[in-house]
Amino acid sequence: MMSTNKTTNPAAMPTVTTSVMEAPVSAQPTDQIPAHSSASPVALIYQWLFDPDFKGGYQAQIDRMVALLIVLSVFAVILETIPEIHVPNAAWFHAFDLITVALFTLEYVLRVLSAPMLPEYANSRYPRLRYVFSLYALIDLIAIAPFYLVLFTPVDLEALRVLRLMRLARIFKLSRVLIPAWEEFHQLNAGRSLRAKVFALLEPTGHSGRLHFFVDNFIVFWIALSMLCVILESVDSVHHLFAAEFYWIDIIAFSIFSVEYVARIYSAPENPAYRSFSLPRWAHIRSWTALIDLVTILPFLLEHFLPYPLDLRFLRVFRLTRMLKLTRYTSATVTLIRVAKREWQIIAASIFVMLLMVILTASLGYLFEHDAQPDKFENIPQSIYWAVVTLASVGYGDISPVTPMGRALTVVLALLGIGIFAIPAGLLASAFTDQLRIDRESFVRQLTAAYADGVLDPRENEAIAAEAERLHLSELELNRLLEQAKREFQQQLEANELNFGQLMLDANAHPEFAAEQFRIMVEQLRLILRVTGEERLAANFAKDSDAALQVLRALAQQSTAQKPKPKPSKGPEGNSGPQLF
Repeated sequence: MMSTNKTTNPAAMPTVTTSVMEAPVSAQPTDQIPAHSSASPVALIYQWLFDPDFKGGYQAQIDRMVALLIVLSVFAVILETIPEIHVPNAAWFHAFDLITVALFTLEYVLRVLSAPMLPEYANSRYPRLRYVFSLYALIDLIAIAPFYLVLFTPVDLEALRVLRLMRLARIFKLSRVLIPAWEEFHQLNAGRSLRAKVFALLEPTGHSGRLHFFVDNFIVFWIALSMLCVILESVDSVHHLFAAEFYWIDIIAFSIFSVEYVARIYSAPENPAYRSFSLPRWAHIRSWTALIDLVTILPFLLEHFLPYPLDLRFLRVFRLTRMLKLTRYTSATVTLIRVAKREWQIIAASIFVMLLMVILTASLGYLFEHDAQPDKFENIPQSIYWAVVTLASVGYGDISPVTPMGRALTVVLALLGIGIFAIPAGLLASAFTDQLRIDRESFVRQLTAAYADGVLDPRENEAIAAEAERLHLSELELNRLLEQAKREFQQQLEANELNFGQLMLDANAHPEFAAEQFRIMVEQLRLILRVTGEERLAANFAKDSDAALQVLRALAQQSTAQKPKPKPSKGPEGNSGPQLF
C-alpha cells in the first residue's frame, strides 16, 4: 500500500496526552526485556514477533508485511478471474499463492503456539484452545483454509471456483489492526459530537489515534489506484482487457472522494483555521485543498450527467488532477512554498541571469547559424529552444550548429550552463534544508510553550499532533524533541527561580524595603493570575491541592520564624491586620 509518510508512522507515534509534564516519560521507548522473555522459547517467540509493548521486537514490521501480503493476495485473486492474464501466468500465480499461504500458515501456527503469553489468556486453563476459537484466529484460519481444502479434498470445478473466491476473505485479516484502532478512537472521542469525530477522523488531532492513519492511507491508496488506472487506460490493449474493471474502480474512487469532500465540508467548523470565520464551511469550500477535492470528482460528474458528449480523452487525462490530492498528505509542497517566499529575491536574480543568458545565446545562435541553417535558425524565438537545450546540457540533437563559430559558442555555453542552472538548484536545496531545521526548532518552541502550564488544552493538543504529522516525525524523533522541550522548560524554570532569588532582598538587612517588596510580589501574583486565568490556575491546584497547602504552610512557618512578630493593628477586636489566605 502506498504511503506518503517517509519517516513517520502515526499509528506508532505516542499520543500527546493531556498532561504534558508526563508525556515524555510515558512515551519514551524502552528496550527493557519483559519478565517472560527468558522463561521459554514460546515466550521469546511472542516477545520478538507479537508483543506490541516490546520496542526491540519486530511486531510492527510483521504487521506491515502481513498487511501488504493481504492486499497483494486479494489483487492476485481478482486478476485470476481474467483468463487473458491467468492462463499465461498460471505458474506465477500458483507460486505466489504458495508463498502467501506458507507465510499465513506460519503466522497462524506461531500465534496459536504463543497464545498463553497473551494477557487475556494468561490465566486460562486452556489458552490455546480459547485462542483457536477467538475472532482473530478464526479469520486467520479462513484465510488459509481454501488452499488446504483444494489440496487434500477432491472437489468439482464449481466448488473449486467458490473456494478460490473464498480467498478474498484474507482481507478480513486486517481486522487485527483495524478493530483495536477503532476501539482506541471510540475511547478518545467518548462524549464528543459527531462533527468532532468526523474531523478527528480526517485530520490529525489529539483525538485521532491510529484510525486516522489508516483512513489517510486508505484514501492515498485509492488516489494511487485511480491514477494508475487512468494511465493504463491510455494503452488500447490494456483498456480493452480491463474496461469493466476500470469502470468500477472509477465509480468506487468517485464515491470515496465524494464522501470525503462532503465530510470535510461538514466538519469544517471544527477546523482551528476556520473558527474565526462567520461561515466556516464556505471558507473551507473556497480553500485550495477543497478546490482540489472538487476538481477530482468533476470529471466523473461531467462525463455522466452532462446532456451532450465531451472528449473522453480530455476527461481521462483531467482525472490525473487527483494526484494533487496527495499534497494534503505531505509537507513538501508547503515547505517549498515557504522556501520560495523566503528566498524569492535570490531566486528572482538567478532567473533574471538565466533569461539574459538564454536571450543572448539565442541571438548569437541566430547570428552564426541563420545563413547555414535557415530552416532550423529561422528567427530568434525559434533559436530560444536551442539555447535552453544547450544551457541546460540536455542536448537532444535535433538542432545543432554546423558553423565553426556556432560550435565554439555551443562549447562555451554548455560549460556556462552547468553553473548557471546549478545555482537555483543549490539555493533551493540549501533553503529547503534550512526551512526543515526552522520548522523543527519552531516545533520545539511550541512544545516548550505547552509545558508552561503543565496542561494541554484541546487546541494545543490538536496543534501539536498536526505539526508532528506535518513534519513527518518518527517515534524516536518525537520522543527526542519532547525530552528536549522538557529540558529547556526545566532550565527556564531554574533560571527564573535563580533570577527571582537574586532579586529578593534580605528583610533583616533591609527592613525598610520589606513592605515595598511584599507589594511587588503581590502584584506579580496578580499578573500571573491574569495571564494564566482563574480556571486554569484552579485546575492546576486541584491536581495537587495537598502539596500546594503544604507549601503555603511551610512559607507561613518560615515567615513566622524569620520575621519579628508584628504589632497588632488598630482595628476591630480579633482582627490583627489584613489576611492573605
